[in-house]
Amino acid sequence: QVQLVESGGGLVEAGGSLRLSCVASGSVFRINRMGWYRQAPGKQRELVASITSDGITDYGDSVKGRFTISGDNAKNTVSLQMNRLKPEDTSVYYCTAGRPGLTYWGKGTLVTVSA
Repeated sequence: QVQLVESGGGLVEAGGSLRLSCVASGSVFRINRMGWYRQAPGKQRELVASITSDGITDYGDSVKGRFTISGDNAKNTVSLQMNRLKPEDTSVYYCTAGRPGLTYWGKGTLVTVSA
């Protein structure tokens, strides 16, 4: 099993920045990718950003150019720098960690962006 703990959520004004962090623990030796998803009330869960152990990144279209994902394989951590936040970024953000055939999810951290 892999446990994921997120931190860094909160309330910020539109145009501001937040940084989310996530640390993985437990059976992390086969983890080859980590990332962030988000889900707003009444909406489907969507990819925010992901990064592989080789450093290959992927971003959801709505956050490209504003958010940056980074990872530290040695520390089993992933971070998400969120800049120029918009009210529509308000959501619960979930950290994920994946290995072949399995994805683990954190409990989520709430990000609220006020207009």
